[in-house]
Amino acid sequence: MLRYILKRIGYAILTLFFLVTICFFMMRALPGDPFIGDKTPSPTTMANMRAKYGLDKPPVVQYFLYLGNVLRGDLGTSLTYERPVVDIVKSAFAVSADLGIRALIFAVIIGVLLGAVAAIKRGGPMDTFSMVVAMIGVSVPSFILGALLQYYLALKLNQAVGHQILAVQGWGSFKQTVLPAFALGLGSLATVSRLMRTSMLDVLNQDYIKTARAKGLSRRGILWRHAVRNAIMPVVTIMGPTTAAVLTGTFVIESIFNIPGLGKYFSMSVKDLDFTMIGGTTIFYGALLIVCTLIVDLLYGFIDPRVKLEG
Repeated sequence: MLRYILKRIGYAILTLFFLVTICFFMMRALPGDPFIGDKTPSPTTMANMRAKYGLDKPPVVQYFLYLGNVLRGDLGTSLTYERPVVDIVKSAFAVSADLGIRALIFAVIIGVLLGAVAAIKRGGPMDTFSMVVAMIGVSVPSFILGALLQYYLALKLNQAVGHQILAVQGWGSFKQTVLPAFALGLGSLATVSRLMRTSMLDVLNQDYIKTARAKGLSRRGILWRHAVRNAIMPVVTIMGPTTAAVLTGTFVIESIFNIPGLGKYFSMSVKDLDFTMIGGTTIFYGALLIVCTLIVDLLYGFIDPRVKLEG
């Protein structure tokens, strides 16, 4: 067990190292100059700005300095906002995480229930409804879904009832969180429900389920104590990437619903060629994905005792 944990942590550190390296050199390969805007600064000003942010040094020297700073938890200073990237990430990610967690809870709970019921009622109306929801979630991009929700469930519905039920934009109240969380979580809900349905159908045909029925166990006990517990394992497997995907997917949703999260800073940093901000947010979300995947791998063995981590 300990050997497996140390091995997984080692792989995670190695992956993060490659992420930092690739991110650094790809940022330097972007065309344009972050210090040239509507007006071109004087050569003296340009030289001073490059010296201030360490861009006057050779790329290899910049890389090792950057790598050392990252190891100390320093992601640099934003070229646009002139604030430490770590401070921006701390303040803005709280909003993005709030939205992402709401969307993730919605996707997992509804997705698991919808997939399980669809498998139990295979061929019935619930099964058809589950497949329709899954197709919509997979086929319709989140930004299209977000715009449709704003128009029909916010503008039109509010006009029909004569007062505000759901907010079109903004963040803070419950009315402002419903639509963006739904738009962000529907894609993951579709994936979870389809996976849960397929896994549940496979489990319901296993011999131990037939044995439990032959012993006279209640139908509810068989489904929730035996079938669901084993069928949910594939869902647990994808929870790491799904969590990171939901959190990083807030970029587009935040722009549509005018939410002051980290996506706002990331999109502006790409537009302004803010190297340190691009690198900082990319490394942060990459590390988040690595940690989520690592946690899921370690939890897998505790959920399913058949998994032998020593092997």
